[in-house]
Amino acid sequence: MGHPTFFDELNRADLGGVAYKNLHLKKKILAWFTQHDNSTIADLSRELNASTPKVTHLLSDLLREGLVSDYGKIDSTGGRKPNIYGIAPDAGFFVGVEVKKFHVNIGLLDFKRNLVKITERIPYQLENTPASLDMLCEIIGRFLDALPVPREKVMGMGVNISGRIQYATGYSHNFFNFSEAPLSQVFESRTGIRTFLENDSRAMAFGEFSSGALRQEKNALFINLDHGIGLGILVNGQLYHGKSGFAGEFGHMPVFNNERMCHCGKKGCLETEASGQALIRHFMEKLGEGVTTIVQPDPQTGQVLLDDIIAAAAKGDILAIELIGAIGEKLGKGIAMLINLFNPELVILGGSMSATGDIIRLPIKSAINKYSLPLVNNDMQLVLSTLGEKAGVTGACLLVRNKLLSLA
Repeated sequence: MGHPTFFDELNRADLGGVAYKNLHLKKKILAWFTQHDNSTIADLSRELNASTPKVTHLLSDLLREGLVSDYGKIDSTGGRKPNIYGIAPDAGFFVGVEVKKFHVNIGLLDFKRNLVKITERIPYQLENTPASLDMLCEIIGRFLDALPVPREKVMGMGVNISGRIQYATGYSHNFFNFSEAPLSQVFESRTGIRTFLENDSRAMAFGEFSSGALRQEKNALFINLDHGIGLGILVNGQLYHGKSGFAGEFGHMPVFNNERMCHCGKKGCLETEASGQALIRHFMEKLGEGVTTIVQPDPQTGQVLLDDIIAAAAKGDILAIELIGAIGEKLGKGIAMLINLFNPELVILGGSMSATGDIIRLPIKSAINKYSLPLVNNDMQLVLSTLGEKAGVTGACLLVRNKLLSLA
């Protein structure tokens, strides 16, 4: 038998002694490459506080396994030119699964943050039932069966789902909590791939913070505008989870005195008047009043879909534009509270309703100017997500990569 590979050691819980220390250093080498691109052995030794012979030995293992590449000599003046090393893009891969109310997005990311494959908007109905969980596992299984890379090179999988998620333990408190085992373990047992669970808004936020609209900002907010309202928080360059992992329940701030019951069990939550669900409710009320629109209710359910309202707004439908604008103004008031509280450099609008662009952004901006303190918001930027539907899948993959390399 040959030497155990990096992947073998990564999945062993009983690793100890020199083998554990070597694995830890290998993870630090790979982590350094993901954060700082290519380096020489001398640079790695200095940054990791490890001897040159030790780094050389571990690099040779990573080179042999195809996890690291030798990119040749570095340009330098005089003396012997050192070789420069970096991560191999196909060193390992990560699967990201984003579970939405009516569809699933699932993708495969390589070590260099390239989306090798992504399948978007797979039809799906999210319900807190065993049948819905079985269907989700079937969707994931079909994607894994059609991978364009060897399955053994998939280092881990991230699954994003709405509601209260404990990232550290893998428990979901709103969906698929039928078992005493963490939901992450349930997915792991069904797929054979190490799995991590995250709240959908935080994963989308991390994707956007890592590969999207963020430039050099260290303090930012990501607002997920969908059927519900979610929030991802970046503080000093780190995704903020809170004490128990539940930070970001922005949609359940008690903003309105409307006596309308929220699905969380409380009354007056921001979601009751400023979410995609609220937009659908207001739209149905206007249809009942006979207001003209190009949106047609589903002939079987009699309901309109959020995606149909968004599409109608893009086509210039007056009712859709007016109701989205009203939602934006209410959202802006809530976001103004966040700005006064966090004083962020950047606020990113993401999720399905952000696809309406300035139709929702401008009312939000106007309300922010009205309700937040000028000294707090005067140099704050309000932008739209650059990753769109890919934000959640990207964030899920990167969170898994960082977790496995001890960066998160």
